[in-house]
Amino acid sequence: MEDDGSRSEAAGRAAAIVGAGPAGLYALAALVKSDRFDRIDVFEAAPAPYGLVRYGVAPDHPKTRNISRVLARGFEHTRVRFLGNVSVGRDVTVDELRLGYDVVAVSTGMLGDRKLGIPGEDLPGSFGASELVAWYTGHPEAGAVELPANLTSATVIGAGNVALDVARILAKDAATLRTTSMPRPVVEALAASTVTDIHLVARRGPAQAKFTSPELHELGALDAVDLVVDPADLELGPADQEAVAQDRHAKVTVDVCREWSQRAATGAPRRIHLHYWRRPVRILGETAVTGIELEPTRPGAAPPLTLPTQLVVRAIGYHGRPIPGLPFDEGSGTVPSRDGRVLDDGEVVAGVYVTGWLRRGPTGVIATNRGDANEVAESVLADLDTLPERPSDPESVDKLLAERDVRVVTWVDWLRLEAHEKAAGDAAGGDPIVVHELATALEVIGAGG
Repeated sequence: MEDDGSRSEAAGRAAAIVGAGPAGLYALAALVKSDRFDRIDVFEAAPAPYGLVRYGVAPDHPKTRNISRVLARGFEHTRVRFLGNVSVGRDVTVDELRLGYDVVAVSTGMLGDRKLGIPGEDLPGSFGASELVAWYTGHPEAGAVELPANLTSATVIGAGNVALDVARILAKDAATLRTTSMPRPVVEALAASTVTDIHLVARRGPAQAKFTSPELHELGALDAVDLVVDPADLELGPADQEAVAQDRHAKVTVDVCREWSQRAATGAPRRIHLHYWRRPVRILGETAVTGIELEPTRPGAAPPLTLPTQLVVRAIGYHGRPIPGLPFDEGSGTVPSRDGRVLDDGEVVAGVYVTGWLRRGPTGVIATNRGDANEVAESVLADLDTLPERPSDPESVDKLLAERDVRVVTWVDWLRLEAHEKAAGDAAGGDPIVVHELATALEVIGAGG
Protein backbone atom coordinates (compact mmCIF):
# COMPACT_ATOMS: atom_id res chain seq x y z
CA MET A 1 0.00 0.00 0.00
CA GLU A 2 1.43 3.35 -1.04
CA ASP A 3 1.07 6.57 0.94
CA ASP A 4 -1.39 9.06 -0.54
CA GLY A 5 0.68 12.07 0.46
CA SER A 6 -1.73 13.24 3.16
CA ARG A 7 -0.27 14.21 6.53
CA SER A 8 -1.84 14.72 9.91
CA GLU A 9 -1.10 17.50 12.35
CA ALA A 10 1.73 15.32 13.68
CA ALA A 11 3.66 15.67 10.41
CA GLY A 12 7.34 14.86 10.70
CA ARG A 13 6.91 12.48 13.65
CA ALA A 14 9.07 9.35 13.65
CA ALA A 15 8.86 6.14 15.67
CA ALA A 16 11.38 3.40 16.38
CA ILE A 17 10.15 -0.11 17.14
CA VAL A 18 12.75 -2.33 18.77
CA GLY A 19 12.07 -5.97 17.97
CA ALA A 20 10.50 -7.42 14.81
CA GLY A 21 8.56 -10.23 16.47
CA PRO A 22 4.76 -10.47 16.65
CA ALA A 23 4.40 -7.81 19.37
CA GLY A 24 6.50 -5.28 17.50
CA LEU A 25 4.93 -5.94 14.12
CA TYR A 26 1.38 -5.81 15.45
CA ALA A 27 2.30 -2.44 16.99
CA LEU A 28 3.73 -1.41 13.62
CA ALA A 29 0.44 -2.27 11.90
CA ALA A 30 -1.53 -0.15 14.37
CA LEU A 31 0.80 2.85 14.09
CA VAL A 32 0.91 2.71 10.28
CA LYS A 33 -2.88 2.58 10.15
CA SER A 34 -3.09 5.71 12.30
CA ASP A 35 -1.23 7.77 9.65
CA ARG A 36 0.39 9.82 12.41
CA PHE A 37 4.01 9.09 11.51
CA ASP A 38 6.16 10.03 8.55
CA ARG A 39 8.74 7.40 9.44
CA ILE A 40 8.60 4.14 11.37
CA ASP A 41 11.85 2.19 11.66
CA VAL A 42 11.88 -1.37 12.97
CA PHE A 43 15.14 -2.50 14.58
CA GLU A 44 15.91 -6.21 14.95
CA ALA A 45 19.00 -7.88 16.39
CA ALA A 46 18.71 -10.86 14.02
CA PRO A 47 19.18 -10.49 10.26
CA ALA A 48 15.63 -11.78 9.77
CA PRO A 49 12.24 -10.57 11.06
CA TYR A 50 9.40 -12.37 12.89
CA GLY A 51 11.03 -13.15 16.26
CA LEU A 52 9.52 -16.19 17.95
CA VAL A 53 7.48 -17.03 14.85
CA ARG A 54 10.78 -17.81 13.14
CA TYR A 55 12.97 -18.72 16.10
CA GLY A 56 10.48 -20.09 18.64
CA VAL A 57 7.93 -22.16 16.76
CA ALA A 58 9.08 -25.74 16.29
CA PRO A 59 10.24 -26.45 12.71
CA ASP A 60 7.72 -29.28 12.37
CA HIS A 61 4.87 -26.78 12.84
CA PRO A 62 5.04 -24.89 9.52
CA LYS A 63 1.38 -23.80 9.58
CA THR A 64 1.99 -21.74 12.72
CA ARG A 65 5.00 -20.12 11.08
CA ASN A 66 2.81 -18.98 8.17
CA ILE A 67 1.56 -16.08 10.30
CA SER A 68 4.73 -14.31 9.12
CA ARG A 69 2.84 -13.46 5.92
CA VAL A 70 0.44 -11.31 7.95
CA LEU A 71 3.25 -9.77 10.00
CA ALA A 72 5.13 -8.78 6.84
CA ARG A 73 2.39 -6.49 5.59
CA GLY A 74 3.63 -3.49 7.57
CA PHE A 75 6.76 -3.39 5.43
CA GLU A 76 4.69 -2.77 2.29
CA HIS A 77 4.46 0.90 3.34
CA THR A 78 7.03 3.34 2.04
CA ARG A 79 7.16 5.02 5.46
CA VAL A 80 8.46 1.83 7.09
CA ARG A 81 12.03 0.54 7.16
CA PHE A 82 13.51 -2.71 8.47
CA LEU A 83 16.94 -2.43 10.11
CA GLY A 84 18.04 -5.97 10.81
CA ASN A 85 21.27 -7.11 12.44
CA VAL A 86 21.10 -4.07 14.74
CA SER A 87 21.20 -4.82 18.46
CA VAL A 88 19.82 -2.01 20.61
CA GLY A 89 22.05 -1.72 23.64
CA ARG A 90 25.10 -2.88 21.69
CA ASP A 91 25.10 -1.15 18.29
CA VAL A 92 22.96 1.81 19.32
CA THR A 93 21.63 2.87 22.70
CA VAL A 94 18.08 3.58 23.80
CA ASP A 95 19.10 7.16 24.55
CA GLU A 96 20.42 7.56 21.00
CA LEU A 97 17.13 6.29 19.64
CA ARG A 98 15.26 8.75 21.83
CA LEU A 99 17.29 11.58 20.32
CA GLY A 100 16.42 10.46 16.80
CA TYR A 101 12.77 9.48 17.22
CA ASP A 102 9.72 10.93 18.91
CA VAL A 103 8.59 7.48 20.06
CA VAL A 104 10.56 4.36 20.99
CA ALA A 105 8.52 1.17 21.49
CA VAL A 106 10.44 -1.85 22.77
CA SER A 107 9.24 -5.38 22.05
CA THR A 108 12.31 -7.59 22.30
CA GLY A 109 10.54 -10.43 24.10
CA MET A 110 12.30 -12.70 26.58
CA LEU A 111 15.56 -14.33 25.62
CA GLY A 112 16.49 -16.13 28.84
CA ASP A 113 15.11 -18.97 30.95
CA ARG A 114 13.92 -19.14 34.53
CA LYS A 115 16.24 -21.07 36.79
CA LEU A 116 15.35 -24.10 38.88
CA GLY A 117 17.58 -22.94 41.72
CA ILE A 118 18.84 -26.40 42.56
CA PRO A 119 22.34 -27.90 42.92
CA GLY A 120 23.92 -29.12 39.70
CA GLU A 121 21.91 -26.81 37.46
CA ASP A 122 25.05 -25.39 35.82
CA LEU A 123 26.62 -28.74 34.94
CA PRO A 124 27.38 -29.45 31.26
CA GLY A 125 24.34 -31.21 29.88
CA SER A 126 21.91 -28.92 31.73
CA PHE A 127 20.17 -26.40 29.46
CA GLY A 128 17.39 -23.87 29.47
CA ALA A 129 14.70 -24.63 26.90
CA SER A 130 15.40 -21.39 25.05
CA GLU A 131 18.92 -22.62 24.35
CA LEU A 132 17.67 -25.79 22.70
CA VAL A 133 14.84 -24.01 20.90
CA ALA A 134 17.24 -21.39 19.50
CA TRP A 135 19.54 -24.21 18.38
CA TYR A 136 16.95 -26.29 16.56
CA THR A 137 15.19 -23.28 14.99
CA GLY A 138 18.45 -21.78 13.75
CA HIS A 139 18.76 -18.53 15.66
CA PRO A 140 22.04 -16.88 14.58
CA GLU A 141 23.01 -16.14 18.20
CA ALA A 142 22.29 -19.68 19.42
CA GLY A 143 25.12 -21.24 21.33
CA ALA A 144 26.54 -24.54 20.20
CA VAL A 145 24.54 -27.44 21.61
CA GLU A 146 26.32 -30.76 21.67
CA LEU A 147 24.16 -33.65 22.73
CA PRO A 148 26.05 -35.93 25.12
CA ALA A 149 27.85 -38.70 23.27
CA ASN A 150 26.47 -41.25 25.74
CA LEU A 151 22.93 -39.89 25.64
CA THR A 152 20.32 -42.52 26.41
CA SER A 153 18.06 -40.62 28.80
CA ALA A 154 16.88 -36.99 28.64
CA THR A 155 14.76 -35.17 31.24
CA VAL A 156 12.55 -32.19 30.42
CA ILE A 157 11.19 -30.17 33.33
CA GLY A 158 7.91 -28.37 32.66
CA ALA A 159 4.22 -28.74 31.89
CA GLY A 160 3.68 -26.40 28.95
CA ASN A 161 3.91 -26.55 25.18
CA VAL A 162 7.61 -25.68 25.12
CA ALA A 163 8.31 -28.78 27.22
CA LEU A 164 6.21 -30.86 24.80
CA ASP A 165 8.04 -29.38 21.82
CA VAL A 166 11.45 -30.26 23.25
CA ALA A 167 10.35 -33.78 24.19
CA ARG A 168 8.81 -34.33 20.76
CA ILE A 169 11.86 -33.08 18.85
CA LEU A 170 14.16 -35.31 20.90
CA ALA A 171 11.93 -38.36 20.41
CA LYS A 172 11.05 -37.87 16.77
CA ASP A 173 12.58 -39.84 13.91
CA ALA A 174 15.07 -37.36 12.46
CA ALA A 175 14.19 -38.50 8.94
CA THR A 176 10.85 -36.69 9.32
CA LEU A 177 12.71 -33.46 10.12
CA ARG A 178 14.66 -33.35 6.87
CA THR A 179 11.79 -31.64 5.06
CA THR A 180 11.39 -28.94 7.75
CA SER A 181 13.14 -25.60 8.13
CA MET A 182 15.52 -27.05 10.73
CA PRO A 183 19.20 -26.33 9.97
CA ARG A 184 20.85 -29.40 8.49
CA PRO A 185 23.59 -29.67 11.17
CA VAL A 186 20.86 -29.92 13.82
CA VAL A 187 19.03 -32.60 11.86
CA GLU A 188 22.27 -34.58 11.61
CA ALA A 189 22.91 -34.21 15.34
CA LEU A 190 19.42 -35.49 16.14
CA ALA A 191 19.81 -38.33 13.65
CA ALA A 192 22.99 -39.40 15.47
CA SER A 193 21.33 -39.22 18.89
CA THR A 194 21.27 -42.46 20.88
CA VAL A 195 18.50 -41.32 23.24
CA THR A 196 15.94 -43.99 24.09
CA ASP A 197 14.00 -42.45 26.99
CA ILE A 198 12.67 -38.92 27.44
CA HIS A 199 11.22 -38.08 30.86
CA LEU A 200 8.75 -35.20 31.14
CA VAL A 201 8.47 -33.98 34.74
CA ALA A 202 5.59 -31.81 36.00
CA ARG A 203 5.31 -30.27 39.44
CA ARG A 204 1.53 -30.63 39.48
CA GLY A 205 -1.02 -32.99 37.97
CA PRO A 206 -2.48 -33.32 34.46
CA ALA A 207 -5.49 -31.17 35.34
CA GLN A 208 -3.15 -28.22 35.94
CA ALA A 209 -0.84 -28.78 32.96
CA LYS A 210 -0.67 -25.98 30.37
CA PHE A 211 -0.46 -28.27 27.35
CA THR A 212 -2.78 -27.43 24.48
CA SER A 213 -4.85 -30.22 22.96
CA PRO A 214 -3.23 -30.25 19.48
CA GLU A 215 0.28 -30.48 20.96
CA LEU A 216 -0.79 -33.24 23.31
CA HIS A 217 -2.44 -35.31 20.59
CA GLU A 218 0.60 -34.79 18.37
CA LEU A 219 2.82 -36.31 21.03
CA GLY A 220 0.58 -39.34 21.27
CA ALA A 221 0.66 -39.86 17.50
CA LEU A 222 4.45 -40.09 17.18
CA ASP A 223 5.65 -43.10 15.25
CA ALA A 224 7.96 -45.58 16.97
CA VAL A 225 7.45 -43.94 20.39
CA ASP A 226 5.73 -45.46 23.42
CA LEU A 227 4.00 -43.17 25.96
CA VAL A 228 4.40 -44.22 29.59
CA VAL A 229 2.15 -42.78 32.32
CA ASP A 230 1.68 -44.10 35.86
CA PRO A 231 -2.09 -44.51 36.46
CA ALA A 232 -1.52 -43.46 40.10
CA ASP A 233 -0.56 -39.98 38.86
CA LEU A 234 -4.02 -39.66 37.33
CA GLU A 235 -5.96 -40.11 40.54
CA LEU A 236 -7.90 -36.87 40.95
CA GLY A 237 -8.36 -35.07 44.23
CA PRO A 238 -11.28 -32.68 44.85
CA ALA A 239 -9.46 -29.69 43.32
CA ASP A 240 -8.53 -31.74 40.24
CA GLN A 241 -12.10 -32.95 39.81
CA GLU A 242 -13.36 -29.39 39.98
CA ALA A 243 -10.77 -28.27 37.40
CA VAL A 244 -11.79 -31.05 35.03
CA ALA A 245 -15.49 -30.22 35.47
CA GLN A 246 -14.96 -26.52 34.72
CA ASP A 247 -12.13 -26.52 32.16
CA ARG A 248 -12.42 -28.39 28.88
CA HIS A 249 -8.65 -28.29 28.34
CA ALA A 250 -8.02 -29.86 31.74
CA LYS A 251 -10.49 -32.64 30.93
CA VAL A 252 -8.83 -33.31 27.57
CA THR A 253 -5.39 -33.54 29.18
CA VAL A 254 -6.59 -35.95 31.85
CA ASP A 255 -8.49 -38.06 29.32
CA VAL A 256 -5.55 -38.24 26.91
CA CYS A 257 -3.11 -39.16 29.67
CA ARG A 258 -5.51 -41.80 30.96
CA GLU A 259 -5.69 -43.34 27.49
CA TRP A 260 -1.89 -43.34 27.30
CA SER A 261 -1.65 -45.05 30.69
CA GLN A 262 -3.73 -47.91 29.32
CA ARG A 263 -1.70 -48.48 26.21
CA ALA A 264 0.32 -51.67 26.02
CA ALA A 265 4.04 -51.27 25.41
CA THR A 266 4.95 -51.96 21.78
CA GLY A 267 8.69 -52.27 22.20
CA ALA A 268 9.22 -48.99 20.35
CA PRO A 269 12.84 -47.80 20.18
CA ARG A 270 12.02 -44.64 22.11
CA ARG A 271 9.76 -43.91 25.07
CA ILE A 272 8.36 -40.70 26.57
CA HIS A 273 7.62 -41.02 30.31
CA LEU A 274 5.29 -38.49 31.94
CA HIS A 275 5.94 -37.96 35.65
CA TYR A 276 3.30 -35.84 37.38
CA TRP A 277 3.39 -34.55 40.96
CA ARG A 278 7.20 -34.39 41.10
CA ARG A 279 9.82 -31.68 41.23
CA PRO A 280 13.58 -31.77 40.78
CA VAL A 281 15.71 -31.16 43.86
CA ARG A 282 19.20 -31.96 42.59
CA ILE A 283 20.97 -32.60 39.31
CA LEU A 284 23.67 -35.21 39.78
CA GLY A 285 27.16 -35.37 38.30
CA GLU A 286 30.67 -34.04 38.80
CA THR A 287 31.87 -32.99 35.35
CA ALA A 288 28.57 -33.52 33.47
CA VAL A 289 24.96 -34.46 34.16
CA THR A 290 24.54 -38.11 35.17
CA GLY A 291 21.18 -38.10 36.91
CA ILE A 292 18.41 -36.11 38.57
CA GLU A 293 16.64 -36.46 41.91
CA LEU A 294 12.89 -35.92 42.03
CA GLU A 295 10.67 -35.61 45.07
CA PRO A 296 6.88 -35.87 45.32
CA THR A 297 4.82 -32.69 45.57
CA ARG A 298 1.59 -34.09 47.05
CA PRO A 299 0.89 -36.19 50.14
CA GLY A 300 0.68 -39.89 49.57
CA ALA A 301 2.53 -39.74 46.26
CA ALA A 302 5.22 -42.21 45.23
CA PRO A 303 8.55 -42.03 47.07
CA PRO A 304 11.49 -39.90 45.86
CA LEU A 305 12.91 -41.01 42.52
CA THR A 306 16.40 -40.81 41.03
CA LEU A 307 16.54 -40.96 37.25
CA PRO A 308 19.76 -41.71 35.39
CA THR A 309 19.95 -38.99 32.74
CA GLN A 310 22.60 -37.26 30.67
CA LEU A 311 20.54 -34.27 29.52
CA VAL A 312 18.31 -31.96 31.57
CA VAL A 313 16.23 -29.25 29.93
CA ARG A 314 14.29 -26.80 32.09
CA ALA A 315 11.16 -25.54 30.34
CA ILE A 316 9.62 -23.71 33.27
CA GLY A 317 9.21 -20.32 31.64
CA TYR A 318 11.19 -17.59 29.97
CA HIS A 319 12.75 -14.67 31.78
CA GLY A 320 13.60 -11.29 30.32
CA ARG A 321 17.03 -9.70 30.21
CA PRO A 322 17.77 -6.06 30.97
CA ILE A 323 18.18 -3.63 28.09
CA PRO A 324 20.76 -0.93 28.81
CA GLY A 325 18.99 2.38 29.18
CA LEU A 326 15.65 0.96 30.35
CA PRO A 327 14.41 0.23 33.88
CA PHE A 328 14.05 -3.47 34.62
CA ASP A 329 12.25 -5.58 37.22
CA GLU A 330 14.53 -8.54 37.85
CA GLY A 331 11.84 -10.45 39.72
CA SER A 332 9.34 -10.53 36.86
CA GLY A 333 11.87 -10.17 34.06
CA THR A 334 9.88 -7.26 32.61
CA VAL A 335 10.18 -3.53 32.00
CA PRO A 336 7.90 -1.69 34.47
CA SER A 337 5.05 0.01 32.66
CA ARG A 338 1.52 1.34 32.88
CA ASP A 339 -0.70 1.00 29.80
CA GLY A 340 2.50 0.32 27.90
CA ARG A 341 4.20 3.53 29.07
CA VAL A 342 7.61 2.73 30.57
CA LEU A 343 7.95 3.67 34.24
CA ASP A 344 11.18 4.57 36.00
CA ASP A 345 10.69 4.70 39.78
CA GLY A 346 6.97 5.09 39.13
CA GLU A 347 7.39 8.04 36.77
CA VAL A 348 6.47 7.82 33.08
CA VAL A 349 9.45 7.99 30.72
CA ALA A 350 8.09 10.28 27.99
CA GLY A 351 7.97 8.75 24.54
CA VAL A 352 9.16 5.26 25.58
CA TYR A 353 6.84 2.24 25.52
CA VAL A 354 7.01 -1.51 25.94
CA THR A 355 4.85 -4.29 24.50
CA GLY A 356 4.74 -8.07 24.30
CA TRP A 357 6.37 -10.42 26.77
CA LEU A 358 8.72 -7.72 27.99
CA ARG A 359 5.63 -5.84 29.14
CA ARG A 360 3.37 -8.59 30.51
CA GLY A 361 5.63 -11.62 30.99
CA PRO A 362 5.75 -14.85 28.93
CA THR A 363 2.03 -15.54 28.72
CA GLY A 364 -0.46 -16.13 25.95
CA VAL A 365 -0.12 -17.31 22.36
CA ILE A 366 1.12 -15.42 19.31
CA ALA A 367 -2.27 -13.81 18.71
CA THR A 368 -2.30 -12.46 22.29
CA ASN A 369 0.28 -9.94 21.16
CA ARG A 370 -2.17 -8.27 18.80
CA GLY A 371 -4.43 -7.00 21.59
CA ASP A 372 -1.41 -6.12 23.70
CA ALA A 373 0.20 -4.15 20.88
CA ASN A 374 -3.05 -2.36 20.06
CA GLU A 375 -3.35 -1.21 23.69
CA VAL A 376 0.18 0.18 23.60
CA ALA A 377 -0.44 1.85 20.25
CA GLU A 378 -3.46 3.59 21.78
CA SER A 379 -1.20 4.97 24.51
CA VAL A 380 1.31 6.15 21.91
CA LEU A 381 -1.34 7.95 19.89
CA ALA A 382 -2.93 9.47 22.99
CA ASP A 383 0.45 10.89 24.03
CA LEU A 384 1.68 12.02 20.64
CA ASP A 385 0.42 15.58 20.76
CA THR A 386 1.85 16.06 24.26
CA LEU A 387 5.40 15.10 23.28
CA PRO A 388 7.94 17.89 22.74
CA GLU A 389 7.73 19.61 19.38
CA ARG A 390 11.15 19.02 17.86
CA PRO A 391 12.35 17.79 14.48
CA SER A 392 12.81 14.03 14.55
CA ASP A 393 16.14 12.89 13.16
CA PRO A 394 16.27 9.18 12.23
CA GLU A 395 19.20 9.97 9.96
CA SER A 396 21.30 10.64 13.06
CA VAL A 397 20.88 6.99 13.97
CA ASP A 398 21.74 5.92 10.43
CA LYS A 399 24.93 7.94 10.72
CA LEU A 400 25.86 6.35 14.05
CA LEU A 401 25.36 2.85 12.65
CA ALA A 402 27.50 3.68 9.63
CA GLU A 403 30.24 5.15 11.82
CA ARG A 404 30.21 1.98 13.94
CA ASP A 405 30.43 -0.18 10.83
CA VAL A 406 27.18 -2.01 11.62
CA ARG A 407 26.08 -4.13 8.68
CA VAL A 408 22.42 -3.16 8.55
CA VAL A 409 20.10 -5.66 6.86
CA THR A 410 17.34 -3.96 4.86
CA TRP A 411 13.98 -5.40 3.87
CA VAL A 412 15.28 -5.99 0.34
CA ASP A 413 18.25 -7.83 1.85
CA TRP A 414 15.89 -9.98 3.90
CA LEU A 415 13.82 -10.85 0.82
CA ARG A 416 17.04 -12.02 -0.84
CA LEU A 417 17.84 -14.23 2.16
CA GLU A 418 14.26 -15.52 2.23
CA ALA A 419 14.49 -16.47 -1.46
CA HIS A 420 17.77 -18.29 -0.79
CA GLU A 421 16.20 -20.28 2.05
CA LYS A 422 13.20 -21.17 -0.10
CA ALA A 423 15.43 -22.37 -2.93
CA ALA A 424 17.38 -24.57 -0.51
CA GLY A 425 14.14 -26.02 0.84
CA ASP A 426 12.75 -26.63 -2.64
CA ALA A 427 15.92 -28.51 -3.57
CA ALA A 428 15.47 -30.72 -0.50
CA GLY A 429 11.77 -31.22 -1.20
CA GLY A 430 10.50 -29.40 1.88
CA ASP A 431 10.09 -26.11 3.70
CA PRO A 432 12.60 -23.24 3.42
CA ILE A 433 15.78 -24.14 5.31
CA VAL A 434 16.84 -21.54 7.85
CA VAL A 435 20.29 -20.04 7.38
CA HIS A 436 21.54 -20.22 10.94
CA GLU A 437 25.01 -18.69 10.70
CA LEU A 438 25.15 -14.91 10.71
CA ALA A 439 28.22 -14.79 8.47
CA THR A 440 26.50 -17.01 5.91
CA ALA A 441 23.34 -14.89 6.02
CA LEU A 442 25.31 -11.70 5.45
CA GLU A 443 27.22 -13.35 2.62
CA VAL A 444 23.97 -14.43 0.95
CA ILE A 445 22.41 -10.98 1.11
CA GLY A 446 25.58 -8.95 0.61
CA ALA A 447 24.56 -6.66 3.47
CA GLY A 448 26.87 -3.70 3.86
CA GLY A 449 28.82 -4.71 0.77
